[in-house]
Amino acid sequence: MLSPERLALPDYEYLAQRHVLTYMEDAVCQLLENKEDISQYGIARFFTEYFNSVCQGTHILFREFSFIQATPHNRASFLRAFWKCFRTVGKNGDLLTMREYHCLLQLLCPDFPLELTQKAARIVLMDDAMDCLMSFSDFLFAFQIQFYYSEFLESVAAIYQDLLAGKNPNTVIVPTSSSGQHRQRPPLGEASMLEGVEASLFSQCLENLCDRHKYSCPPPALVKEVLSNVQRLTFYGFLVALSKHHGINQALGALPDKGDLMHDPAMDEELERLLAQVPGLVNSAPANPEASCLPSRTPPRVGSPWRPLHHARKVDAESDGSTEETDESET
Repeated sequence: MLSPERLALPDYEYLAQRHVLTYMEDAVCQLLENKEDISQYGIARFFTEYFNSVCQGTHILFREFSFIQATPHNRASFLRAFWKCFRTVGKNGDLLTMREYHCLLQLLCPDFPLELTQKAARIVLMDDAMDCLMSFSDFLFAFQIQFYYSEFLESVAAIYQDLLAGKNPNTVIVPTSSSGQHRQRPPLGEASMLEGVEASLFSQCLENLCDRHKYSCPPPALVKEVLSNVQRLTFYGFLVALSKHHGINQALGALPDKGDLMHDPAMDEELERLLAQVPGLVNSAPANPEASCLPSRTPPRVGSPWRPLHHARKVDAESDGSTEETDESET
């Protein structure tokens, strides 16, 4: 049965909204790149497995950044994969630096840009040094906001700067860069940190911005709710509020609530099943599942159906994860 959303939209609008053409083009490219292997079992099976991987969210593993950020579904899938692969960092209570989190991101996407990781870390660290330690949950929710809504946040940064300078921000130009990485964030100067901007005026400007940003924008009602609780706020104060907002996380739908972040019974069961098959690795099943003998920093790898796995081997050769330095636990 077709969904009400599908029935309400013409075919071309529905296909455009779901970015079907993007996936068809990618599938054809992979078909041509791997035609010798695919010819052994047929094109129909290839397309079936490709689109199954898209539905399951595993199609983004070990892919280039341009593909990772190409659609909202890809971004949400990448966030979910990062959480699932490295949630043991949070379960172990490890605190990592920005550089170490970036190494983890590069295990899933070898060309993931450092600048994007730095911007996510800045939401957590504010005016602290960039080499300070962060918990997995703090970084993950900040990274979610920064990565998924990157174009929107670049425009918000421009509006904030105009308001600080006393300019009319209603004519702000949406960044032309597809990655939104080139615009500078507002400086964390004394005036910016102590004074910020008037929340009601900022809210009015963002309401107009949300009308233009249909592709990547938090629900306008929730943005308004965030801004209605304060009289003045700074740019990074706004980003922190977005990253901690329960409703925005639910609307995005990629991650569980913070209280459930370390719980994934299905994956725990699968890991225990796999570990039980390795001779000598697990002597006996512990009574406390939190104390199970899991590989502390090794993410479960799930191969993309047709993307050559030289990406994964290259990452293994270049990086050892860079996470062996920190053993501090959250208190």
